[in-house]
Amino acid sequence: MKEINWKRRQFIRYSSLALTGTMLAACGDRAPESSPKKEGKPVLDKIVYGTNWYAQAEHGGFYQAIATGIYEEYGLDVTIKMGGAQVNGIQLLMSGAIDFFMGGGLGTLKGAEEGIPVVTVAAIFQKDPQVLISHPDIGIKTLGDLKGKPIYVSSGANITYWPFLKAKYGFTDDQKRPYNFTIGPFLLDKNSSQQGYLTSEPLKIEREGKFKPLVFLLADYGYTPYATTIETRREMIENNPDLVQRFVDASIKGWYSYLDNPEPGNQLIKKDNPEMTDELIAYSLEKIKEYDIILSEETKEKGIGLMTEERWKTFFDTMVEAGISKPDTDYQKAFTLDFVGKVLE
Repeated sequence: MKEINWKRRQFIRYSSLALTGTMLAACGDRAPESSPKKEGKPVLDKIVYGTNWYAQAEHGGFYQAIATGIYEEYGLDVTIKMGGAQVNGIQLLMSGAIDFFMGGGLGTLKGAEEGIPVVTVAAIFQKDPQVLISHPDIGIKTLGDLKGKPIYVSSGANITYWPFLKAKYGFTDDQKRPYNFTIGPFLLDKNSSQQGYLTSEPLKIEREGKFKPLVFLLADYGYTPYATTIETRREMIENNPDLVQRFVDASIKGWYSYLDNPEPGNQLIKKDNPEMTDELIAYSLEKIKEYDIILSEETKEKGIGLMTEERWKTFFDTMVEAGISKPDTDYQKAFTLDFVGKVLE
């Protein structure tokens, strides 16, 4: 497998899911408003959704909504534009090249701070899958035990989770080692740790290193941004809220469908990203379910995509404490709760 499958966001994602009646009521069947017809066929609204990386299981619900015709049911003709290391999604969104973007909580907080009119309208991942990975059997038990140990991190960590680790766990900059998106240095140094993504790097380490690494999900240690979000321009929300609602609702239905039977979406994922493997897709889905990345207690009751004011405020305060966000930022401009947490009829 080429290295590209294991590289992750340099800038800042088995068993069939049993859907309970409550979950179905929360995510289910909001009837899309009818579209005008042309020659007897509905005229679909064309939408381009930009993702934050190459096609993978972490994007599965959006691909599923295309593959199963859910978007079309909601009057939408959706194209997914893959991201990558050199793709600036916010720039594409602001220029109008894409209509919605897959981002994360910190991105729109920064947008609010800098006066960029980008708004998060839904959050598919309740936990950011960012992890730190360590060797077993060296006395490491918790994330805090990594204080003082060498850790391979990317430059992007300096403006995301590293200041948080310094503020909360006493990590210091002299621990950092440059991470070049390969696991080689980590495998050679048993006392080292490295950054990764819950849904990929641990599998590669297990396959190549012949051992099961320790994995610390930062979301379980206080780093709580929403991830795999749906973001759009403020003008879109103000001028066409129905279109935003239909895209959010259809995407949420796509995610429930994908978690139940991912095969249709997986076929499109592998078409867009031929280097993606069935093994990695299966592993990613397993970890998404195991760690409750999508289905938290709240989303089981109120539906996938849920966001809350309290969660945003808590994360903002954490970023202020870490020195990442400015305390006078109007953080409420980063999101709106108008499109999520509703019963879909």
